Amino acid sequence: MTRRRPHRIALVAHDGAKTAMLELVERHLETLRRSRLVATATTGGLLNEHFDLDVHCLMSGPLGGDLQIGALVAEEQLDLVVFLRDPLTAHPHDPDIQALMKVCDVHNIPLATNPATGELCVAAFAYADHGSAALAVTR
Repeated sequence: MTRRRPHRIALVAHDGAKTAMLELVERHLETLRRSRLVATATTGGLLNEHFDLDVHCLMSGPLGGDLQIGALVAEEQLDLVVFLRDPLTAHPHDPDIQALMKVCDVHNIPLATNPATGELCVAAFAYADHGSAALAVTR
C-alpha cells in the first residue's frame, strides 16, 4: 500500500530539549527522510547538520517561527507537530507557544510536546507507511 503524499511534519525543540529531538530523529530517520519536514531555524539547522535532512527552516521560535508553524497548521499544511518543550524554563514568547498549541487543537493536528508522545506519533506514521494500518484523523 502506498501513501498519496509524504507526511508533513513540523519539528521544534527548546534549547533544553534539543538532545531529545536529535535522539528522536535518529531513531526514526527512515520515516522522517520520506516526510516533508519543516522546523524553526535553530532546530532545523541542527537536524540538517547532524542528519543531512532536507528540513525547510523557518524563523527562530522567539522571532516568529512558532507562529509560522501555527499558520501552516491553520492552512492544513501539516499532519503532525512535534514540539519538544522545556516546561521548566520561562520563555518570553510563551504566548506564541500557546497560540501554536491552540491552533493544533482547533484544527485537530496531533501535537507531541514531550519525547514519549513524539515517539508514538512518528512510530504511528511508520506503522501506517508499512501498510499495517491506516491513520484516520477526522478534521
